[in-house]
Amino acid sequence: MQKFANYYGNAFQEVVAGQFPWMKMFRESTIIKLADIPLSHISDSVYKTSADWISQQSLEALGFFVLWSLDIILEDLLAQQASAKGSKKGVQQMSLKSKVGIFVALAIVLRRKLEALISVLPKLRENLKYQGQDKLPVIVWMIIQASQRDLAAGLYMWAHHLLPIVGGKNCNPQSRDLILQLVEWILSASKARSILVNAAVRKGERLVPPSLFEILMRVTFPASSSRVKATERLEAIYSTVKEVALAGSHGSKAMRQVSQQIFNFAVKTAGESSAELSKEAAGIVIWCLNQNADCYRLWEKVYLDNLEASVAVLRRFSEEWKEHTVKFTTFDPLMETIKNFRNKNEEEMSSGADAAKQALFQDADKYCKHITGTLTRGHGCMKTLAFIVVAFAVGAAVVSPQHGRLGLNKLHLVFSS
Repeated sequence: MQKFANYYGNAFQEVVAGQFPWMKMFRESTIIKLADIPLSHISDSVYKTSADWISQQSLEALGFFVLWSLDIILEDLLAQQASAKGSKKGVQQMSLKSKVGIFVALAIVLRRKLEALISVLPKLRENLKYQGQDKLPVIVWMIIQASQRDLAAGLYMWAHHLLPIVGGKNCNPQSRDLILQLVEWILSASKARSILVNAAVRKGERLVPPSLFEILMRVTFPASSSRVKATERLEAIYSTVKEVALAGSHGSKAMRQVSQQIFNFAVKTAGESSAELSKEAAGIVIWCLNQNADCYRLWEKVYLDNLEASVAVLRRFSEEWKEHTVKFTTFDPLMETIKNFRNKNEEEMSSGADAAKQALFQDADKYCKHITGTLTRGHGCMKTLAFIVVAFAVGAAVVSPQHGRLGLNKLHLVFSS
């Protein structure tokens, strides 16, 4: 790998730092332009030969090369920063030679073997020398190079490494803009949505696991006083990333685990003061209930401790009944849970709770009654329909045994489907 780096270092040794002001280029370029820096200067034949050679190297060696190259780039960054501040020490240490050779070699490695970057992401997160707003453009540039051939890997790296920065307290507008540009670039690719949803799990890991989905939900739906310019951009990408976070086979073991993890934070978030966040979290709770019947039991356990959140979920259930329940395969667990909630409401209201709690229990009971009535009417309609169909089939059998057999066969198909 050292010889590989030396080859490109020698090839670009005549390029001085002033001809490749990468720090300025990274700071002023859009994501689309960053993707081509500096590979636009490499011929296809040279790139292909290099890529073929890289494919034969071990992941361990490539991971080491990624960190080694990054260290050289960051040393150059520190020297340039010191020079800009007028530090004599920085000026003396700063090389007149351009680092373009290192950038070219690293870009080819990342494009050919993206796993080399993924393998070192934990070190980038844990080691302070790779953190900081000034180093972010370099990290984003690396992720762009690695994402050229694999959108799912790009979203994985964005969610696992960059999304937590957006959710942090010290993320400045420039960093937030760069991070959002990256995910917007990923989602703007042809057929990006279908590709990402179908690849929601990559090598056993979710592109957007529950813990990171919670961060996304919170930064997308902040309190009205905390909205920033980037909030609208987050709202624009939220639905697609949410779909990826919730993608999976309905009722599968993996999705039951995912839904339970999501439920644990969503049922609490639904009770927060931000109206938009509360509404979104309530909808997520309903999704969890449909994915995993165990979530009903979890809900009953935390009902009293998360009363405001439970009221928000019941309200959304009640007000948007048709929208949510059309996806449900059974209502039996819901009927049982609502029945238990009504019993709890009655006990608490008769126990002399304070006025604020009494009001919440009254709201909860109001929505419980509405849901119960809707479920009962729906169940009654199904019974009536079943009676009419059976009566019709029996009547047909009396009039014409042959037609009756056909009618009963169709009836069986109806209720078995």
